[in-house]
Amino acid sequence: MTDTTTRVHIIEPTLANEAGHCRSFVESVCGAAAGGSCRFAVWGGKSAELPGAAAGRLTVERFFHRKIRRLQEFFLLRRLLAGGERIFISTAGRVDLALLDWAASAPVPPDRVFLYFHWVRPDAKKLAYFRKIAARHPELVVMGPTASVVEVFAACGFRHCHVVPYPITPRAGEAQPSLPFRHLLFAGAARKDKGFSHVVRLLAHMQERGQSLPVSLQTSAAHYDKYDEETAAALQSIPSIGYRALRLSPETLSGEAYFEMFRGSICLQPYDARAFADRISGITLDALSMGAPLVTLASTWMSRVVERFEAGVVIDRPDPELLLEAAGRIIADYPRYRANALRAGVALQQEHSASHLLGLLTS
Repeated sequence: MTDTTTRVHIIEPTLANEAGHCRSFVESVCGAAAGGSCRFAVWGGKSAELPGAAAGRLTVERFFHRKIRRLQEFFLLRRLLAGGERIFISTAGRVDLALLDWAASAPVPPDRVFLYFHWVRPDAKKLAYFRKIAARHPELVVMGPTASVVEVFAACGFRHCHVVPYPITPRAGEAQPSLPFRHLLFAGAARKDKGFSHVVRLLAHMQERGQSLPVSLQTSAAHYDKYDEETAAALQSIPSIGYRALRLSPETLSGEAYFEMFRGSICLQPYDARAFADRISGITLDALSMGAPLVTLASTWMSRVVERFEAGVVIDRPDPELLLEAAGRIIADYPRYRANALRAGVALQQEHSASHLLGLLTS
């Protein structure tokens, strides 16, 4: 009998624990294969785990060491390419293209290597390099979450470019549609481009005004326990602010504890408008799936989602006064905003199903 099983090697060096959306991204793709004929080998960090992925069809290779991960990736790519394996780089960047080029002894064959670029900031040097790689390896399959990302690569000569929705973490329908407001929430890794310092400024503003709204902050680092300077300074200032109605979550949360944060929350996303003009946030998808309205900035991908479903409030600047005012508007009409967020979550669960990406990997 002919074996029709498709085997895909997913390369994600930053996959180490439950922090970051690289984990939910990979787990969503693997989970979409449940009951099908696709098997995965996920190459992650030395402590990588994916307990919720497709049982029996997934192996996790605890492989990458932080300091030498690029060297390891080169030799892994060379081995997988030589063995005729199908490869998916789930968080691709320019360095991954370079490693592929160096590892390949010939042009990469069709339907062998797939790269998902979550975002791209092109400049003249990068574009010239992309054109060179496209000429050398025209059969690479390039994917991205938005047209603006994919169009960069198509313009550089890549033949196989696809807009593929960012895979959302599958969630059953929220069982408590009338849940009251509980707290303001900053979820996910604390980073400069996610506006963490603006949320800390909001804490100081609320303290000065004698506010007592409950606030929960997730303060884990994005990867490898590293913070940028602005975020580190903001974290150090929190104790001196003295805001008593504050709950900090510095540790990495389990999947269920992470989603529990969103129940009854208003999710604060004062993300940098330039960085997130067309960059998708997995936090947004998770928040809306759990019925959490958003406060976010204009001219971002998140703002367009909020406006489409009336699932929150969009502000022009991340000033603490504007953040507090927006949160107050949502609290005053929380049942309506929560209902709209739940409606958005249902729609986005369908639009961002990982089955779209899985279809390309296994076709």
